[in-house]
Amino acid sequence: MPGLRVGHATDPGGRTGCTVVLGPFRGAVELSGLATGTRELGALDPRHLVARIDALLLTGGSAFGLAAADGVAGWLAERGIGFETGVAPVPIVPAAVIFDLAEGVPRPDAALGRQACAAAGDGPVEEGRVGAGAGATVGKLAGRERSSPGGIGSAAGRSGDHAVGALAVVNALGNVSDRTGRIVAGARGERAGEWLDTAGARRLGATAGFARKEGKGGGPSPGTNTTLAVVGTDAPLSRGELARVVRVASTALARRIDPVHTPFDGDVVFALATGTRPLTQPTDLFRVGALAADCLARAIARGVYAADDLGDMRAYRSVYP
Repeated sequence: MPGLRVGHATDPGGRTGCTVVLGPFRGAVELSGLATGTRELGALDPRHLVARIDALLLTGGSAFGLAAADGVAGWLAERGIGFETGVAPVPIVPAAVIFDLAEGVPRPDAALGRQACAAAGDGPVEEGRVGAGAGATVGKLAGRERSSPGGIGSAAGRSGDHAVGALAVVNALGNVSDRTGRIVAGARGERAGEWLDTAGARRLGATAGFARKEGKGGGPSPGTNTTLAVVGTDAPLSRGELARVVRVASTALARRIDPVHTPFDGDVVFALATGTRPLTQPTDLFRVGALAADCLARAIARGVYAADDLGDMRAYRSVYP
């Protein structure tokens, strides 16, 4: 995506990490989950004094992982990047977290945030169990022991003169389906390759103690799941227009994840714009929003396909040619 660079940093144990998107860019955000963990989202309000964002951080570690944003801000400040205050540039770095806490797993910190910045580039984005998706899981309605690996996925496309891309960290409570409606990751059944549909997973989860805290009854507790997503475009959208695009784009979560936006999920979707070339038609905004939703839906599917132990994307390409 022109004007954006993405970098991952993964803990050496491979069970948590963070992902940074470097700008600058204009931004907007849509909060759909009820258990979000975030930092500096106020800067994305169209009424906010700050007109542009310097970087965006997606991280594991729950609220502890927000410490990685300090490393991102420090890395930017050392390069003179940030909102000019007359004293020193102050980097603006909104951030959002997933819950991947586990015993013996470290939490992303400032050093890991710096590492993600140093690794950022404008080439193809590595997918699967890396960066913020390293510790992700999906399909936890029947308990974590029946869940499947989640991960990070990306997809892109074009609408006329403008490019649109999407990035998704898939750590959902619900199952993930492809565009045919077939479950591709989620709550596992008794036999290999068998998935529990949402109703079946709920029934099994209820008998396993769904309402109790993890570690006691096997079911989830509030705040232990989240899908984080970013859609970006080189169209010169204002912050108000981005707010419309991000609302449309966020519908992609409901297309691929069931159930979604639950009390146990902290879903957050960001929209970013870098471009200066003017939109030529009023319908351009519609096209960018529709394509953003399509790209994000594909990114969610790619996140779980790429997290497969074999890292084999052939099954994905059979559905998304």
